[in-house]
Amino acid sequence: MIQRPLILLTNDDGIESPGLWAAAEAVAPLGDLLIVAPHQQQSASGRSFAPMPDRTLYHLTRTIADKTLTAYSLKGTPAQTVVTAILDLAPRPINLAVSGINFGENIGSGITTSGTVGAALEAASSGIPAMAVSLQTPPEYYFSHSAAINFGPAAHFTRLFAQKILRGDGLPFDVDVLKIDVPASATAHTSWRITSVSRQLYHTGVPSAPQKRGHEVETGYQINFDTQKIEPHSDIWAIAVDKVVSVAPVSVDMTSRIALSDLQHHLNGHQT
Repeated sequence: MIQRPLILLTNDDGIESPGLWAAAEAVAPLGDLLIVAPHQQQSASGRSFAPMPDRTLYHLTRTIADKTLTAYSLKGTPAQTVVTAILDLAPRPINLAVSGINFGENIGSGITTSGTVGAALEAASSGIPAMAVSLQTPPEYYFSHSAAINFGPAAHFTRLFAQKILRGDGLPFDVDVLKIDVPASATAHTSWRITSVSRQLYHTGVPSAPQKRGHEVETGYQINFDTQKIEPHSDIWAIAVDKVVSVAPVSVDMTSRIALSDLQHHLNGHQT
């Protein structure tokens, strides 16, 4: 008897996020689900591991695709939920990890702060093909669980690329995560494009208000990019300019692409 693939679902918005459950509904026909997510909002936690005074494994029952499933949550970061899933909860090897669907796009050079991407990288570091799926939303929804957001188109692309990974032989060498970003205007018929991760920031910092400086730190962020500097093949361009689905290959190998001998020569040439 052939076993169905085991698919891990996680996120950084928390176990109650409608984006997580939209992803679960989307991929349920493709395999058996293991749902393990942060108990609370953990956006912008990257791939961090934080102290967990409360190590309780919480249980939640949901019906997905006419099956009653037990989902799990813990008061830890997305990366910690992935490790818990792999080491303590998976009944057999995991075939695919899906992180998302996130409230808000994760594009540009700031993606290492994303808990959605961090969870996918954590799974990939254990040899599991992974997807990090995000939906472009207005910034006021980034930390919400709002029912006003339609995850239908993003769920469509989640299933599409999950199928492609599971039907093939995983992902090619050095493609450890597919970072998928879906524009707010997308439908199931929106085209998709293979992109690079832009070297530019998409979310840029905003300093504290002048009256608070020296007393409190309240830095924020805003969406701010210059189309004259954004690479046309990048994830930012795809989402913000052309409004197509961005599919960026991400590697756990973050070594610079410079030839190592060239760097050796460069450094030796600047010795004093």
